[in-house]
Amino acid sequence: MKRKSILSALCLVLWFATTANAGDDFENPPIAYYDTFSNDPVSMLWRQMQSGQVKCEPDEKGEYLGPLLKALNVPVSSQILVFSKTSLQISHISPRTPRAIYFNDSVYVGFVQGSNIMELTAIDPQLGCVFYTFEVPKGGTAEDEPDRPTVIRDRGQCLSCHATTRTERVPGVLVRSIYSDKAGRPRSGASSFVTDHRSPFVQRWGGWYVTGEHGAMRHLGNTFALDRLDPQQVDAEEGANWPKMPGFIDTKPYLRDTSDIVALMVMEHQTRVQNLITRANYETRQAVHLDQAMNKALERDSSHVSDSTKRRIASVGDELIRGLLFADEFELTSPVDGSGPYRDQFSNRGPCDSKGRSLYQLDLKQRLFRHGCSYLILSSQFDGLPEPVMQYLKSHMSAILSGSQELPSGVNLDNARREQLRQMLVELKPGWLM
Repeated sequence: MKRKSILSALCLVLWFATTANAGDDFENPPIAYYDTFSNDPVSMLWRQMQSGQVKCEPDEKGEYLGPLLKALNVPVSSQILVFSKTSLQISHISPRTPRAIYFNDSVYVGFVQGSNIMELTAIDPQLGCVFYTFEVPKGGTAEDEPDRPTVIRDRGQCLSCHATTRTERVPGVLVRSIYSDKAGRPRSGASSFVTDHRSPFVQRWGGWYVTGEHGAMRHLGNTFALDRLDPQQVDAEEGANWPKMPGFIDTKPYLRDTSDIVALMVMEHQTRVQNLITRANYETRQAVHLDQAMNKALERDSSHVSDSTKRRIASVGDELIRGLLFADEFELTSPVDGSGPYRDQFSNRGPCDSKGRSLYQLDLKQRLFRHGCSYLILSSQFDGLPEPVMQYLKSHMSAILSGSQELPSGVNLDNARREQLRQMLVELKPGWLM
C-alpha cells in the first residue's frame, strides 16, 4: 500500500510537470515536432525534385513562382496582397511592394519582390503546419546559375510568431489585422486582431490590400492611420469596394492585379479550423501518452482512460465542432463578391453529393458558406486525428445533426439546413456519422 502511495504521488508530480505547458510542449514525445518526418505536400514535392521525378524549372522570365504554384496545385486566382511589415522579410515589404500569398487547402506560398526565397507553409496530418523556405538560385535561371532551388525546413524561427496564443499554441497559420502607417509599419499603441469567420468586418484586413465588392460594410484594408496622435483613425470609405489594385502599385511582378476579398475570407476560415484540428491532435496524443505512463506506474490496466484525459478530449473536440459548424460567424449585412475567378473556381470544386451539393459552395450573401460546415472535415488533416478524439467527434456530430443533441452555442443551423447537412455528410464521408 505504501508503494502504491509513493507511486501515486510520483504520478501526480509527473502529471503536473507534463500538463503545465502541455499545449506548448510539442518538441518532445509524443509530438516530437522537429524530429518527426513530415509527409506534407511541400516535403513530398522536394523529395520528387531531388529524385528527378519532378522538375521545377523557371519560366520564360526566369521566375519560379508560377512553376512552383503549378507543382503544388495552388491556384493563381487565390492571390492576396499584404503590405504590413509583420512577417519574415520585412525589409522587402512595403505598401508599394506588398507580399503576395497564394494558397489551397493544404499549402500557403509567400512571394516577396527582390527576395531569393519564397516562404512555404504546408499541412501535415500529424504535425499541423510545417514551415519551409524555397531558396531560388541568385542568378535567376538555370543557365545563369548552375545551382538548383533548395527547400529547407524551418527549425524554429517561424514558430516565434506561429506557435502562440494566436494559433491555439500549436504550429499554425493566422491572418493578422493591424493599423498601419504609410510605410507598412504597425502603429504603436494601436490594437491588432487575429481575424477569422467570427470577426466583424470593421476589424478585418488592416495592412492588406482588398479588391472586390462588399456593399455598405467597411473594413481596415487599403487604409493607413491618418493621425499621429490617434493611431486608429483611418478612412474606411476610401478603402472600400476597390474593383482592382490602384495605379500606384506596380502589379507586373505579380501573377494577377487583384487581392481578392473572397480568397481572404476563405483563408481566414481555413486558418482557424486548421489550427483547431492541430490542437485537437496534439492534446489528444499528449493526454493518451500521459495516461499510458500513469497506467504503467500505477500498475493499472493499459486501457484505462483517466477523467482528465476525457475532459481534455471533450474540450478540444467541442471547440473543433464549433469551428467546423461556424459558431459565432459574423453575419454579412451586404453581399460580397470577388474581383476575379477565385469565387467560381473555389465554389465549383467537389466532391459533390447525388444532388450536386458541395461543402465548397459559397453563399456570400448572409454567411460565407452555403451549407454551414467546413470543407476541412474532408481533409487528410482531419482524417489523421487520433481515434479517441475522432470517436468523440463522430458521436457528437451525429447527435447534433440528427437533432438528439442541441446545437452548440453560436451555431446557426435551422432544422432544414441541419438535416440537409446530415444527408450531405452521409454521402460525402461514408460511414463517418453514427
